Amino acid sequence: MTTSPPLGCGSIGADYYLLCDTEKAWGIVLESLAAAGILITIFLICSLFFLICKVQDNSKRHMISVYFFFLLGTLGVFGLTFAFIIKLNDRTRPTRFFLFGVIFALCFSCLLTHACNLNKLVRGRKPFSWRVLLLFLVSFALVQVVISIEYLVTMLVNQRNEFLNMTRENTNKDFVMLLIYVLFLMALTFLVSMFTFCGPYKSWKRHGAHIFVTVLFSIAIWVVWITMLIRGNTDLGKEMWDDPVVAIALVSNGWIFLIMYIVPEICFLTAPLKLEDYPPENDFCQPKFIKQATGVDNRAYTQDEIVQGNPNYSPYASHFQMKAIEPQNDFSIPRPKARTSPYHDYTGGKSPM
Repeated sequence: MTTSPPLGCGSIGADYYLLCDTEKAWGIVLESLAAAGILITIFLICSLFFLICKVQDNSKRHMISVYFFFLLGTLGVFGLTFAFIIKLNDRTRPTRFFLFGVIFALCFSCLLTHACNLNKLVRGRKPFSWRVLLLFLVSFALVQVVISIEYLVTMLVNQRNEFLNMTRENTNKDFVMLLIYVLFLMALTFLVSMFTFCGPYKSWKRHGAHIFVTVLFSIAIWVVWITMLIRGNTDLGKEMWDDPVVAIALVSNGWIFLIMYIVPEICFLTAPLKLEDYPPENDFCQPKFIKQATGVDNRAYTQDEIVQGNPNYSPYASHFQMKAIEPQNDFSIPRPKARTSPYHDYTGGKSPM
C-alpha cells in the first residue's frame, strides 16, 4: 500500500519529503537558510582570493590560509544540514557520524590556531609563519578525522547490522560520544581566546574578541542541542524533534561563524597598517613596499626637523656641523737657485808649492 506524497512534493522518495513538504515547513525553512549560507560563504571565498594582493600587513596575510579553511568548514556546516533534513537511512547515517565531527573540528581548529597566533601579537612577539599555522590547523583537525574513521570502520566492518539498526537512544549516545574531542577543542579555544585580552597592543584584542564571542555563542548552541537530543526530547515525548534540533543547531552555528567571526575578520583584513600596533624594534609585520632601503640618512634634514620648535630657528641658517680647519702646510713650488761655481774665489795666480 503506497501513500500519496505530501503537498508540494512530486514523485520522490519518502526519505526526501521534508525537503519539499509545505505542511512541515521546518525543512523548507532550514534548507533555505542553509542555501543562503552556502551562497554567502562561496562569495566570501571569492572575496578572500580577491583581497590577497591588497593586504599590507604581513601577519594578516599569513592568516589568509586559515580563513580559507575556516570558510571551507563553514560551507560544510551548511551543506551537512541537508543530511539531517533527509530522514535517517543507511546512507545518511555514516555521513552524519563522520562529517559532523570532522567539519566542526576543522572550524574550531582554525579558531584555536588564530587565537594562539594572537596571543603572541598582543604581547609584541613575532607571530607564527603561515606554514606553522597550517601545521597547527591540520594537526588539531586530524585527531577528529582519525577518531571518526576508526569508529566507522569498526562499526561498519565488525558490527554493520547493529550499526545500521541501532535504536534511537544508542544512536544519539554514540553520536554525542563521538564529539568529545570537538567539545575539548571548543573549550580550549574559549580558554585561549580569553588570554588574547592580556597585552599592551590593543588593536589585536579586537580579533580576539571575534573568536571569544563566536565560541561563546557556539557553546550555548551545543549545550542546548545536546541537552535536547539526550534528555529533552525524551522527557517531552517528542522523539521526532531529534533531526530538527540538530539541523537547527547546524544552521545557527553556521550563521554565527559568518556573522561573528569571518565577516568582521575579512572587513579588517585590508585595514590600514598602524605602526603603534607593533614594537618599535621589530619590523616583522611591516608591509614590504615601505621597508627602509639600505643606506645612510642625511643628518642635516633630521636636525632640521628637530629644531623646528626652537624660537631662534632660522630657515636660512646652515645646520651642518662645523669643524675647525687646521692650518695647512706650505705646498708652494720652490724657486730654482744658482749653483756655486768651484772657481768663484779664483784670482788667476799660481798656487803655492
